[in-house]
Amino acid sequence: MFDEKAINILKQMTESFGPSGFERETSRIIKNYMEKYSDEVLADKLGSVVFVAKGEQERPHVLLAGHIDEVGFVVSGIDEKTGFLSFNPVGGWWDQVLLSQRVVVRTAKGDLYGVIAAKPPHLLSEEDRKKVVTQKQMFIDIGVTSKEEAEKTGVKIGDPVVPWSPFSLVQGGKVAMGKAFDDRIGAFIIMEAIRNIKEKNIAHPNTVYGAATVQEEVGLRGAQTVAHLVDPDVGIVLEVDISGDVPGIKPFEAPAKMGKGPSLLTFDRSMIPNQPLKQFVWETAKEAGIPLQLSQVARGGTDAGRIHLNRVGCPSVVISVPTRHIHSHVGLLSLEDTENAVKLIIELIKRLDKKTTEEFTVI
Repeated sequence: MFDEKAINILKQMTESFGPSGFERETSRIIKNYMEKYSDEVLADKLGSVVFVAKGEQERPHVLLAGHIDEVGFVVSGIDEKTGFLSFNPVGGWWDQVLLSQRVVVRTAKGDLYGVIAAKPPHLLSEEDRKKVVTQKQMFIDIGVTSKEEAEKTGVKIGDPVVPWSPFSLVQGGKVAMGKAFDDRIGAFIIMEAIRNIKEKNIAHPNTVYGAATVQEEVGLRGAQTVAHLVDPDVGIVLEVDISGDVPGIKPFEAPAKMGKGPSLLTFDRSMIPNQPLKQFVWETAKEAGIPLQLSQVARGGTDAGRIHLNRVGCPSVVISVPTRHIHSHVGLLSLEDTENAVKLIIELIKRLDKKTTEEFTVI
């Protein structure tokens, strides 16, 4: 299992403040941690951080990408009478997971704590109590009683907001619980893989670029700029998968299950993976004795959606950790699945030489 250093950095990363467009705190944590394990640290001008591990050959360039922005909110207004905050979502939220959840509002004067609330059900008509409360009917209560009092705290339109959700381990340390696993767990896997390569002096016939990308949740933006920076010959995106072991989910809707190993994406809305590369990943997992599930997400997309279209194209795949309750305040995932994802990435890196990567695109 992961050592104390790994768990500590995962806790720091997931608890850090970093919705799309406001990822700098998370980026700095990752940069500071990875400098000692990298031959070089790069950055694009959107805020993505890239840590480089040089191997026996300069080419191929192997891009490992995991986005570090989390779904959040942005303040859209301050009520004239009460000082309650209206807000808009940043990234995809399901309205029903929002009510009564605690949040952190970041202002120029510091962080404020609040709760997402709405008109009390006690004051609703019987008919209205049966209706779903939408996000537009909600507000953030930061404990003030007027707009003037709210403005004295420093809050203003455009301030970012994230869920308040401390990281914790449950089930005897086998399962992690917290926010922002989508997709800081992907960045964490990349970081652990490169850390292991450096600490154990593992030989690899390529140059590895580990990218902590930004603004994925609002359009895969960091993936586009990172791919331009790295010029990859092969792309592997590390992500979360929807864990299909939640009651009410049919197997064909979400095939992967928590605790059964990482998953290999066969199809999503943004990318159909390079088929020889997909088969290479599957066979590598079998050779190494690493459990791997096949998965598909009909309506989602990942950073691979931009990476595979870079320049003249880049063979790409997505490897994920099945995670329960993504895009909410609290997710759950298996650390054993995560550890197996790290092992798989290391095995792939060891095998991705120039001849192998060229074969992915032979017609």
